[in-house]
Amino acid sequence: MRLSSFLAVFRPALPLFLGLSLGCSLSLLMVSWTQGDTDDSCGEELGNGGLFLGSHRGEAQRDSRDGAGNEHFQPRIVPYHKDPNKPHKKVLRTRYIHTELGIRERLLVGVLTSRATLNTLAVAVNRTIAHHFHRTFFFTGLRSPKVPHGMTVVAHGDDRPVWLMYETVRHLHQHYGSDYDWFYLAQDDTYMQAERLSELVGHLSAGQDLYMGRAEEFIGGEEKARYCHGGYGYLLSRSLLARLQPHLDTCRNDILSVRPDEWLGRCIIDYLGLSCVEVHQEMTYRYFELGKNADPEREDSTQFKNAFTVHPVSEPNLMYRLHKRFSQIELEWTYLQIQQLQMQINNLSELTPEGKAGATWPIGINPPFKPKTRFEVINWEYFTEEHIYSCIDSSPKCELRGADRADVNAVLEIAVERLNEKYQPQLRFRKRLLLNGYRRFDPTRGMEYVLDLALEAYTQKGHSQVIGKRVNLLRPLSAIEIIPMPYVTEATRVQVILPVTTQDQDYVGNFLDMYVMNTLDTHDNVLLTFLFIYDPFDAQRVSQTDVFAGVKAMIAEVEKRYGDVKIPWISVKTEVPSQVKLMDIISKKHPVDTLFFLASVWTEVNADFLNRCRMNAISNWQVFFPIHFQEFSPAVVNRDQPSAASSSFASEALRDGRFDRHVFDEACFYNADYMTARTKMAADILDNEELLESMDVYDIFVRYSGLHVFRAVEPALVQKYVRRACNPRFSEDIYHRCVLSNLEGLASRSHLAMALFEQEQANST
Repeated sequence: MRLSSFLAVFRPALPLFLGLSLGCSLSLLMVSWTQGDTDDSCGEELGNGGLFLGSHRGEAQRDSRDGAGNEHFQPRIVPYHKDPNKPHKKVLRTRYIHTELGIRERLLVGVLTSRATLNTLAVAVNRTIAHHFHRTFFFTGLRSPKVPHGMTVVAHGDDRPVWLMYETVRHLHQHYGSDYDWFYLAQDDTYMQAERLSELVGHLSAGQDLYMGRAEEFIGGEEKARYCHGGYGYLLSRSLLARLQPHLDTCRNDILSVRPDEWLGRCIIDYLGLSCVEVHQEMTYRYFELGKNADPEREDSTQFKNAFTVHPVSEPNLMYRLHKRFSQIELEWTYLQIQQLQMQINNLSELTPEGKAGATWPIGINPPFKPKTRFEVINWEYFTEEHIYSCIDSSPKCELRGADRADVNAVLEIAVERLNEKYQPQLRFRKRLLLNGYRRFDPTRGMEYVLDLALEAYTQKGHSQVIGKRVNLLRPLSAIEIIPMPYVTEATRVQVILPVTTQDQDYVGNFLDMYVMNTLDTHDNVLLTFLFIYDPFDAQRVSQTDVFAGVKAMIAEVEKRYGDVKIPWISVKTEVPSQVKLMDIISKKHPVDTLFFLASVWTEVNADFLNRCRMNAISNWQVFFPIHFQEFSPAVVNRDQPSAASSSFASEALRDGRFDRHVFDEACFYNADYMTARTKMAADILDNEELLESMDVYDIFVRYSGLHVFRAVEPALVQKYVRRACNPRFSEDIYHRCVLSNLEGLASRSHLAMALFEQEQANST
């Protein structure tokens, strides 16, 4: 009984124990078999199979011929020992990742031109193709006295055609042979279809020798080899250019030819054994020979529409007409592709769970944004043909002008045009009046419009009637383009400039505390300079009573605490502390490559903002004017809350406040950019000396610099509430912005409404 009860308990686990026992037994048997055969088989494989590990291939082959060393092969391990006596060597990384990975650009284009056509045909070529390719060079023998703007011209010093070709090929290999996979050469009387050439090289393997273009017979026509005609352009691979480089001097001395393309073809054939081809890897090089009096608008042949290049082009006007014609062809082909894709999407939508209802309008465009909360709702702007009811200055109604008027007129015109395309020839429409117009910008799809139109409809028999029609339109977002930006780094030193007036002294202590905590304690690469602004009365008494003595004492205390830190100051006497006048003084005392951060005493300097200042201010490219976050007045916002609770919340997130777009006190820019803009402004100052007091640094960069002025909200730049002292001696615009900042920065509408409600209740009781 005892045995049967024991077996009954363990019966469910019996298959598990049997499986484990069988698995362990089989694994032990397999180990014994493999251990018995491993040594001999590995030795034979290493000896006969040619696996040469841990040594050079030549040495391993020599050992195998000698019959020794292969049976007892051991890997050679090189241990790493760090020498403590040698200094640590910092690993230098490349600036761009594609350099480290060996990734090259696809195509470089070289155009052979001359001194006579550099300012005519070459300019036309540059305007039609340069913005499509990564680099475009124009090679000429003798440089023209006036080089066209925006073109990279390389002059070789000799106008002989063959010499120009020789120097061009040598220059491309010497300077760009390791940077590009393909090199395309053409004459300046050749029209090139840039998108098709880029697509061609995108489908070809870059690792093969290739000489591709329009194949032409040599003079005499006896041999089968062909050269590529220079008028239609030709493609050279990087590997072919590298193999050709050692033979260029020999070809220059031995091969006699008048035509440069024929000379290059003969050199490639004689020394590399390659002939010009028109078809490679199922890709065909297409070209078109233009007639003497041909009209591009009337050319409709398949060969013309599919051509990569057109030759000969006798004048710049013909080049532009060809470019217009090919742009129309590409546009028509793109619209046809869009229609085909929309039909496919519409047919496939029937197979989805939503069915036909799942296909949003327009087909192929993202569906409208669906807000999850009421704060994410996108507002519609109401407009008519003359006014818009959503204004920048918060006015309820303003006149349509500028880009807004052009946008509304274009939308109305397109709406009537599309209605006529849809209903003709039965009906023809003419706009009478825009009854209602609505628009909103959806960041997921583009600008949406809803138009209520009063239309006059005409029938084929001439009858007319006024009808109302609501139409929906969408201006979709186009393809996003990555704009190349100059290289910047977060290691750049920032020079903080802090102007201080007598009214601002009470806030300097808090500024210094934040500066010390966020920069000096963290050893950030930041310097600080104070700019003390004396009015004429205080400047006369500075020897007896210095109004900034307390601030200078705080600066001395910081310098004493941090022995290697020096905080200089500059004293200025002026009645009107114009921002431009102050920057003129600062600019002369710093190098041109200095990155300035123009701050205010209410600014709380921190590492996050300083890094964005370094990244967003780019020398000779962009200046940065951040929009700081301004807290509301705690006396209004926190009326019923204790001060301790509000102060504990201060460090957690953005407090109650707003981004103050009326203030332009903070700015990040390079000294060289400011000096350049200031130089351009000098002529206007001669006519109007009061211009300096009516402008700030932001106005100077907008009007005179020509740089990108980047204005964006900055959550890391937080200022506590303060009522600014607005100087009426500044310009009306600056004074008006200061007053608006004070008014809007007091509190939100809900807080003000609650304060008024409580006050009225208190007065009534």
